[in-house]
Amino acid sequence: MPRSDQHQFAQNNIFILPTGMGWLFAALLIVMLLTGINYQNSLIFLLTFFLGVVFVAAMHQTHSNLSGLELTLIHAGEGYVGDSIPFLFRGSAGKHDNLALTVGVEGASQGSRLVMQHVRPESSSDMRLVVTATERGYLLLDRVRIETRFPFGLLRAWSWLRPQTTAIVYPKPLLPPVPVDHGVSGDESGIVTQAPGQDHVEIRPWRQGDLLQRVQWKRFARTGEMAIAEWHGEQGNPDWLDFASFPGVDTELRLSYLTALVLERDKSGEAFGLRLPGQDVEPDGGPAHTQRCLRVLALFGTNGRNSDREAA
Repeated sequence: MPRSDQHQFAQNNIFILPTGMGWLFAALLIVMLLTGINYQNSLIFLLTFFLGVVFVAAMHQTHSNLSGLELTLIHAGEGYVGDSIPFLFRGSAGKHDNLALTVGVEGASQGSRLVMQHVRPESSSDMRLVVTATERGYLLLDRVRIETRFPFGLLRAWSWLRPQTTAIVYPKPLLPPVPVDHGVSGDESGIVTQAPGQDHVEIRPWRQGDLLQRVQWKRFARTGEMAIAEWHGEQGNPDWLDFASFPGVDTELRLSYLTALVLERDKSGEAFGLRLPGQDVEPDGGPAHTQRCLRVLALFGTNGRNSDREAA
């Protein structure tokens, strides 16, 4: 079955087999039939054939109960490692009811299961599944199973949806044990210090329109010259959150530290930039910038793995 966010259930992709109770029921029919043959009892024959008709009718009804249903993945959520990531599906019925449906992610430990879902004729119903994220990056559901045992539980009809859309899982935020100083300050000699990996800092004369908060006042007190510390490509004297600021720490832990710092800067409203090996996010502020930084952290080094999973 190819990957697709939309799947129409029909005769060519619905599977049906007896349940455990169904196999027991069939075995009972065989025993009753042999008993009727042995004793030449018409009442046993009548009951056996009547129950056989019920079994065949249940097979038709169970298959029809899933046929005509269309299941669509309409939204894949986002979250952090260890969180429950929501996936929103929409079931649309045809000309008849689709009753007593069970929808779940393959493997009971991977996510929630929804039971007794009903979709009325010519209408739709939303179904929300949550899946626990165990690692950052793309979260691609392997298979979503939808089945029904309506009306008698003697047979089970099921099919699969293999979604194409992936959710995004961010690193779990962890504050670094030692505060990282990304700030810039002036000293008596007018030298500006900067954190490792920060853009080049230059001292230039103060110009009309520059903020007074950025004046190097210690330098002014010593020389009488008003000077400004200017960053190359700067936007509002930002912080740089740098992957290289945590030497000796493994990659995943560094990304968790940076995630916590991104959320901290977003909460305080400060402008900041993000620097990772081979990729920089220019300094900015606001929810859109925070979202972009979180996505960059989530997908750092995962492009190849994602391509392999999609190909599978």
